[in-house]
Amino acid sequence: MDRDAYHNCSSLVKMPRQSYEQFWSSHFVDYIDKELSYSKFFKKYLLPNHPCMFSRRFTEDWKCRKQWVTEEGKPNFQKLLQEFEETPVPVANCNAKEYNANPKQVMPFKEFIHYWKEYIQNGHSSPKGCLYLKDWHMSRDFPDHNVYTTPIFFSSDWLNEYWDTLEVDDYRFVYMGPKGSWTPFHADVFRSYSWSANICGRKKWLLYPPGQEDFLRDTHGNLPYDVTSAELQDRGLFPLLEEACQPLEIIQEAGEIIFVPSGWHHQVYNLEDTISINHNWLNGCNIDIMWQFLQNELSSVQKEIEEWRNTMDSWHQHCQVIMKACSGIDYSEFASFLKIVAENRMAFLNACSSGDSSDYSRHLSETLTTLGPYHSAFDLQRVAHIIECLLCNEDFKLLDHSMLTFQPETMLQQIRDTIQSTRGQHLFYPE
Repeated sequence: MDRDAYHNCSSLVKMPRQSYEQFWSSHFVDYIDKELSYSKFFKKYLLPNHPCMFSRRFTEDWKCRKQWVTEEGKPNFQKLLQEFEETPVPVANCNAKEYNANPKQVMPFKEFIHYWKEYIQNGHSSPKGCLYLKDWHMSRDFPDHNVYTTPIFFSSDWLNEYWDTLEVDDYRFVYMGPKGSWTPFHADVFRSYSWSANICGRKKWLLYPPGQEDFLRDTHGNLPYDVTSAELQDRGLFPLLEEACQPLEIIQEAGEIIFVPSGWHHQVYNLEDTISINHNWLNGCNIDIMWQFLQNELSSVQKEIEEWRNTMDSWHQHCQVIMKACSGIDYSEFASFLKIVAENRMAFLNACSSGDSSDYSRHLSETLTTLGPYHSAFDLQRVAHIIECLLCNEDFKLLDHSMLTFQPETMLQQIRDTIQSTRGQHLFYPE
């Protein structure tokens, strides 16, 4: 990202997010088939939070598109078994409902492939139901496979950067499912972005822009499990349905990549036997959406146990524990997340300023180098903004700050000093 783009975007991200009315009136998504600069993607899709589709040209050199797929465009079961035969994988039953999701079991990969073959031979049916291998951390389990490359458009990924630092988890997944498998209505974890690439097969996506999901809630405030269910026509149960827009329906072909923006609820169907690769990711463009999501989650927890506020010791801390159990993160870990992101970028900018190539190679990741110093400066401004929000937040003030991995006020000043020291300098770029 160049300097002008960075300065323009720094001001844009502080503005209220664009209305979706103009986008919705056209009722389509851009199809990207030609070269696109990162800066243009950043300003046209990331900041305004709009979906788009990339053509198969952006995945044509991926190894998995050759090795995992037959000449007929079907899943190459033989090759997949050679690579992953004994690997335990998570498998959901699309015919069963558990709360608003599908129950999962873990089974050997070879057992799932055996099921899948029989399912196809039986006309895409089975007494076992429709099973769907999903949320498999293939990249984490097989780090040396390198069967695909994350496109640069999705490379500013704070979420996986943080989890990679902890070496605990990640949000990079492989999905494999027969024709008819599907994922119920939902928005992605922490209201993150997601991108999904079809290695083979076809998908149908039903997408609703942020806010529309509120018209789909029942009288108890619950979201539907299936937005296509006849149950939604019951006006007594879903009184606001008529106010909801029609979903954006997108057909994704083999090789194509869809960008799903933050907070867009969606439901997805496999129209054919399909393999896909999916990442959830966050960065400076949608960190404010994550922060709002966390505040909403904590508020919901507080309302649920409000009656014990005055009788329970450490009520506020209990709320954080419950929040983490429900959503996967609490305020303390969110602060640690911001700390890791900030430290990596401060090290990067300090190395850029010094022009010391030895220091540079020691501290900088390939992604930060590719995106450049102005992107890191933008990231730091966004982190600083969220830390300022944390320090003003009453629930955050009530936490035991001695338990944090850093002091937010100190980190905020370090960020400001780093930005100030690099402002106006000729920053070093690698050859």
